[in-house]
Amino acid sequence: SHCGACSAICPAYGIVVDPSMPIHFPNWEEDCLDCGLCVKICPRWNYEPKSGIGKYLEIFSAKSRRFEGQDGGMATEILATAMEEGIIDRAVVVSRTEDWLPKVIIATKVEQIASSSGSKYSFAPVMTELRKAVFRSKVGVGFVGTPCMISGLRMLQSKIKSFRKVKIAVGLFCMENFYYNSLKEFLANRGVDLRSAVWIGISKGKFIVKTKDGKIAFPVKELNPIVPSGCKVCEDFTAVESDISVGSVGSPDGFSTVIVRTEIGK
Repeated sequence: SHCGACSAICPAYGIVVDPSMPIHFPNWEEDCLDCGLCVKICPRWNYEPKSGIGKYLEIFSAKSRRFEGQDGGMATEILATAMEEGIIDRAVVVSRTEDWLPKVIIATKVEQIASSSGSKYSFAPVMTELRKAVFRSKVGVGFVGTPCMISGLRMLQSKIKSFRKVKIAVGLFCMENFYYNSLKEFLANRGVDLRSAVWIGISKGKFIVKTKDGKIAFPVKELNPIVPSGCKVCEDFTAVESDISVGSVGSPDGFSTVIVRTEIGK
């Protein structure tokens, strides 16, 4: 699934999460300790597909009054509020470079959370940074990720006490994710330079790239050849194991659909 949970637990620090290729362990023959932890916490080892809306307390459409985001800015709003209310002192979020390469940051200020808003559509080494965040946190950690990352987090929490410092987990609606180089090459073949992109999104079956000069859109199904194998078997669109799920499907333009699942999420 490329969730990266294995990189968060490996005592040899040998498992590498690269946005451009499958997760790998370059020097496993020399460095692997044969501890088996990567298997014990892998959400795909004995895989039981999760699907549907899942359990929930409330579902509604919402829009942040203060933050701009991919749609309603609610993922940013939730984490920022959690930090302001003292529930967390760190949040693991994904920012990006100028050419849309995902960049994970451990935010300790609301301004850092706000600066990372918006979808990136490429894998990011979120779990690798989460490992650092839980050891540094004195209060709690906020986490935002795709459904497979949420499942990886829950596996980590079930086995390792330190990961229970994650107090709020926000799951993003997700159909698929992409290796960065594959997406970059795909778009380049259609005349899109990622450095000129100001917004990327999926709406009504279309993959949309807005640039400074205009907009390019094409059917999402055209991306099928570069969809990673792990995404092809995943059925968890709404991140059913999160505290709060956020996405655009089901809400008007400019609003987020919010599925509140737990009391801490509420």
